[in-house]
Amino acid sequence: MRAGKRDHHSGDDSAQNREPIAPLNRTTMIEHMEKITVLLADDHTVVRQGLRALLEAEEDMSVIGEAENGRQAVQMVKRLQPDVVVMDIAMPTLNGLEATRQVNRESPKSKVLILSSYSDDEYVQQLTDAGAAGYLVKQTAAQDLVTAIREAKKGNAFFSPAISKRLLEHLRSSIGKPPGEKKSPKLTPRELEVLQLIAEGYANKRIAGELFISIKTVEKHRQQLMNKLDIHDIAGLTRYAMAKGVIESSKGVPSQLPPA
Repeated sequence: MRAGKRDHHSGDDSAQNREPIAPLNRTTMIEHMEKITVLLADDHTVVRQGLRALLEAEEDMSVIGEAENGRQAVQMVKRLQPDVVVMDIAMPTLNGLEATRQVNRESPKSKVLILSSYSDDEYVQQLTDAGAAGYLVKQTAAQDLVTAIREAKKGNAFFSPAISKRLLEHLRSSIGKPPGEKKSPKLTPRELEVLQLIAEGYANKRIAGELFISIKTVEKHRQQLMNKLDIHDIAGLTRYAMAKGVIESSKGVPSQLPPA
């Protein structure tokens, strides 16, 4: 008996009846993409506003907070857990160097990018040692900052072109050379915090309240600072803090010892 002819219309035609799959357009892809969360830390409101406008124009970025000093930045990082922190160096209460150290210790998932007017090799070295993922000068092109944030999120380092060039030159010149001149005395993170507050004109009692330590402990740190740096007056400590970028030089030097 001959097999019957196959009915082409009786086969599985579910594929023919399916709705065509529309290709994802760029807008749909961005909506499904997890955005890079960014925290801005700078004591100048106009700078933060400009950075927010720049970054929120990028489809893959979201600014989730702003801090006006380093201490506030550290607290916000703990709470918000941003992917990237864009950090200035010279900020009141706690500078960007110490804030970077604390962020790196408390929230290693959050990558810190330094955006500063200062570009001295010493600042760059100190900040990279503190755990910063990159360092850009404020004169840098806007697109460099956007690229740096994306690279930091991936776990890569990024430096302004001029800084990258200097780092490479420094590395080449240091190969095979004996150790250079004596380095500055190494201060502990707490001593640097106390130094900044002293230089900003805080009295011992106020420093104790700000750092949640006793007045006796403040006095001990102050004495250790003076001994290590061989500087024995507040004006000298303030000049040192300015020279090292711990505070901005525009803040001036106290003319007399603040009351304890």
